Amino acid sequence: RPFAQSLLRFLGFIFSGSAALLAFGGIFVILMYMSYRYLFRESVLAVLGSLAVVVGLTLLPTGVLAISISAKSSHYKQGVLMYLVLVLLCLEVSSGVMAQLYSVQMTSELKRTMDHLVSQYYGTHTQAPGNSPMDAVQRKLRCCGVQNYTDWLKATAASWHLLNEKPRVPESCCKEIYSHCEGDLGHLEQLFQEGCLKKLEDWLWVVMFCMFWCSIVVSVLGMLAGFCNGILMQILSHRLQIL
Repeated sequence: RPFAQSLLRFLGFIFSGSAALLAFGGIFVILMYMSYRYLFRESVLAVLGSLAVVVGLTLLPTGVLAISISAKSSHYKQGVLMYLVLVLLCLEVSSGVMAQLYSVQMTSELKRTMDHLVSQYYGTHTQAPGNSPMDAVQRKLRCCGVQNYTDWLKATAASWHLLNEKPRVPESCCKEIYSHCEGDLGHLEQLFQEGCLKKLEDWLWVVMFCMFWCSIVVSVLGMLAGFCNGILMQILSHRLQIL
């Protein structure tokens, strides 16, 4: 019993400390999704961020209960803790499965969407060049094109550059330090040459990796807490039977 109480108290402190971290992490993921929502056809990323926030909010009372139960056993508190652990397990399993499945298809989805935005940059979309979603992505990530800046030359709908004396890319590819940059390919030093897809893939991979392993760790710790709580519940039930 002393070992189960000590371990449950230790897990309670871990849960309480991790609650804020997961909640703020989930908010960060949601905000990033809102910034690049036009690149995602599905809102899986927002759902994952919301799950992280819910898990964080659930971890806090779980940790507080785990700490209080270890000090003085209470049948009611033990039952509530067990329910909270089950809720955590359901949330974390769902989050882990979604992160693993979505990480497989996110690359193809991103590339398909960004290829479409590049090809339609001077097409029939309603937003004028300079204010399109692709311009916003290039400014935020400091990149140019999908794979690299040459995507603007290969895009069929971007043949607009043939009307100029020199081939150009959108001005959103220009580095901020060059105030007179107009996207002239004759001055590559003024342009971001790295593609946007790789930067987004790296960011999303980090998010999915953290989501998946956080789910695994919290699930394991949750099962351990449930096991310790179960031991204490059996001891308390045995005492009540004797009384």
